[in-house]
Amino acid sequence: MKLQEQIQNYINSQSEPKRSDMLALHDSILKLLPTSKLWFLDGTDSNNKVVSNPSIGYGAYSIRYADGKTKEFYQIGLSANTTGISIYVLGIEDKNYLAATFGKTLGKASVSGYCIKFKTLKDINIDILKAAISYGVQNSNPNK
Repeated sequence: MKLQEQIQNYINSQSEPKRSDMLALHDSILKLLPTSKLWFLDGTDSNNKVVSNPSIGYGAYSIRYADGKTKEFYQIGLSANTTGISIYVLGIEDKNYLAATFGKTLGKASVSGYCIKFKTLKDINIDILKAAISYGVQNSNPNK
């Protein structure tokens, strides 16, 4: 199955209003990052065991491990969770930045060091979310 089909099937598998919200977010992120690499992770490991929720990824950066090895991974992730939607902003060195900078003006969302969780799109300020995503892409630590 092609990447675009996997992404579309994942979004379509969500119940409303999550499906419409995820589609709107997907479209917004594609407009914000039109040349970014697209990813789809189905949430399973190499043994086909479920280890996480499926996610759509955008962009790419290299994670550097202590042993010097590197792995490419997405910068921005979009995932459905049991209570709503999660946006992952990966690669930011300062784990307090997202919450301190965007948390108070984002709306009804939980903001951690790299994850923004909210129930529905109407609960948040989409312009603030886009600013957080843009910041994350521009400030990903290439040597993480």
